[in-house]
Amino acid sequence: MKIETLAIHAGNHSDPTTGAVVSPLILSTTFERAEDGSILEGRDIYTRASNPNRRALEEKLAALEGGSEAIAFASGQAATMSIFHSLGGNTHVILPDDIYYNTKVIIDNLYANFGLTCTAVDMTDLGAIKRAIKKNTKLIWIETPSNPSLKITDIQAVVKIAKAKNILVACDNTWATPFFTRPFEFGVDLIMHSTTKYFGGHSDILGGVVILPPAPSLGAGAAIRTFQTVGGAVPSPFDCWLLSRSLSTFAIRMPVHAQNAMRLATFLEAQPQIEKVNYPGLKSNEYHKVAKKQMCNADGVPCFGGMMSVLVKGGQKEAMELASKLKIFKHATSLGGVESLIEHRFSVEGTHSSSPENLLRISVGIENIEDLIADFIQAFQ
Repeated sequence: MKIETLAIHAGNHSDPTTGAVVSPLILSTTFERAEDGSILEGRDIYTRASNPNRRALEEKLAALEGGSEAIAFASGQAATMSIFHSLGGNTHVILPDDIYYNTKVIIDNLYANFGLTCTAVDMTDLGAIKRAIKKNTKLIWIETPSNPSLKITDIQAVVKIAKAKNILVACDNTWATPFFTRPFEFGVDLIMHSTTKYFGGHSDILGGVVILPPAPSLGAGAAIRTFQTVGGAVPSPFDCWLLSRSLSTFAIRMPVHAQNAMRLATFLEAQPQIEKVNYPGLKSNEYHKVAKKQMCNADGVPCFGGMMSVLVKGGQKEAMELASKLKIFKHATSLGGVESLIEHRFSVEGTHSSSPENLLRISVGIENIEDLIADFIQAFQ
């Protein structure tokens, strides 16, 4: 089935008792056993371990990425942490130098006493990746497009390097989503999403997921599932139900995000107040060729997602002033919702931020594109 159909029907099982065509919300934390106290086959026991709504959501998420199994978490950070935790102590991870700020914070802060270390490299420089590999390197983490500068990593090339050294590759596919990039087709071992973003799509659900490949290694999947159920970093039944509901419109929303972003990027590139537009759909972008190779819709047409960032001429002051003048774009954290958002990443990330001080990250929503362009026109004036 195509992604549009999977987003609606995968994991959506009609209720046999009522005939409801939408899976019911099951809030119960515990489930009755047989009269003799034995566990009934196929029945849940306790919601931390499993819940009907979570299982249905995981089935849908695995189907969307073409994976064998999905493991849902209470946040994207919890999902990321489960992968790092599964590696064990005294191991080394290679990360992109341009990456969601808190991914590196997990290793630097939460695993400082665990013996987990990392090296940040430019993932577009294959030589730099090779030089960063150590004897105890167990994982290369890909984030493409990167956050917030939208660097595009050649997934297939990185996987080739990793496989030669028996190193796992995990891909944060939050920004591209399986609508535009399908990392398993390029050989990655694990996919992570902050389901808060495009999967949720309405800025009202917090969640994350790790998805295993079509033919997973038993060790990694079992360790991540144990982290979920024993560690208890699970989403609530309502969040699972709501996320499943949001995913029904996923395939309708994503083309509009991409179309709007392409139009807005083209407009902004021509504005004298803008130093640079980071959007891989632009032919002038240094990553356009690689992006065309691995970012496309289900029909094979190149599509580049709904995220971009711009460098405003000047510095932090000029960037913040531009953001403050926008009326439709809300100055707020997060991304992937139906509404357009803009954020000054340097001031959010703090003193250790590697983001340029004049960078504004833009999550392009699904409003009318003429209104979004008009909003920037009035802000520039």
